[in-house]
Amino acid sequence: MFFLWPKLLWLLTALALPVAAYVWLQRRRAQTAIRFSNLGVARAANVHRAWRRHVPPALFLLAVAAMLFASARPVARVQLPWVRSTILLAIDVSLSMSVSDVKPSRLVAAQDAAKSFLREVPRQIEVGLVTFAGSSQVAQRPTLDRESLAAGIDLFQMQIGTAVGNAIVLCLAELFPEQNIALGDMTFSSMKLSPSLDDKARRKPKEVAPVAPGSYKSAAIILLSDGRRTTGIDTLEAAKMAADRGVRIYTVGLGTVNGEAASPEGMALYLQLDEPTLKEVARMTGGEYHYAGTAESLRTVYEQLGSRVQVETRETEVTGIALLAGALLALLAAALSVSWVGRIV
Repeated sequence: MFFLWPKLLWLLTALALPVAAYVWLQRRRAQTAIRFSNLGVARAANVHRAWRRHVPPALFLLAVAAMLFASARPVARVQLPWVRSTILLAIDVSLSMSVSDVKPSRLVAAQDAAKSFLREVPRQIEVGLVTFAGSSQVAQRPTLDRESLAAGIDLFQMQIGTAVGNAIVLCLAELFPEQNIALGDMTFSSMKLSPSLDDKARRKPKEVAPVAPGSYKSAAIILLSDGRRTTGIDTLEAAKMAADRGVRIYTVGLGTVNGEAASPEGMALYLQLDEPTLKEVARMTGGEYHYAGTAESLRTVYEQLGSRVQVETRETEVTGIALLAGALLALLAAALSVSWVGRIV
């Protein structure tokens, strides 16, 4: 915890004055001669009820201390749900995803896992959908409408090529539309990409000062692919753009690492999962890499990611909490004083 106005904490030392005055008054009262016909009864009454007399002033003193503490504007690191959070799912729809080393196929397994992820991720988090092959496109802008997202996942169509870097840059353009991120020579479908992003692609990109990787807490990218780029922007160059903006990329490698699979046409395809590139993307951006060799393990990965990115630790001003505690203590002190003494003392 730290304070925005720490010098005001010196006001707490002023509480020593009312404490000293209260102690002095109590001693003076004790010295006052009071005559009783039965001293035993008087002592018993004093022992039984004396502590009540001190509780309301003590609570009021704590209330004043809480309010003075609040005046210094304390800031604490607390875990809070994101006010507006966005997760972009970037899913490979290249022809390599038709391979059946993950049953029934890599693409079908990815679709099933993505829909499972939508069921697991908290409802207040917006989810967007980006597909990529030789070109990349926004299949669904970030939304809370899970049904629209599920429908978009079912409409995946495979294409030629794998432009992993393009997908990352397109995700960044979606997350930071005000930065006019240059999309280079990426090819977009005018039917899928929003006009605003298409216009910004032709403008000069806004220069941004690099920040610490993973420091941007309001969004994350989950990239699922076999990792083998065949065209487009270099994957690690795109990952650096994400790292400079503090956006974490969680990469998921799908398929067999060193296996041979057969295409639907029966032609042998030597498809090796490019784990080194996916691991490096995750490392550069402060994310994590997960290997999902089967449909079931892929589903588990998505569930873990959903629970991992839903909460963040923020530096939040807790002045209001301290003020509320002070007000409640003051009210409690007044209530006890009226109840026990018959007046506010």
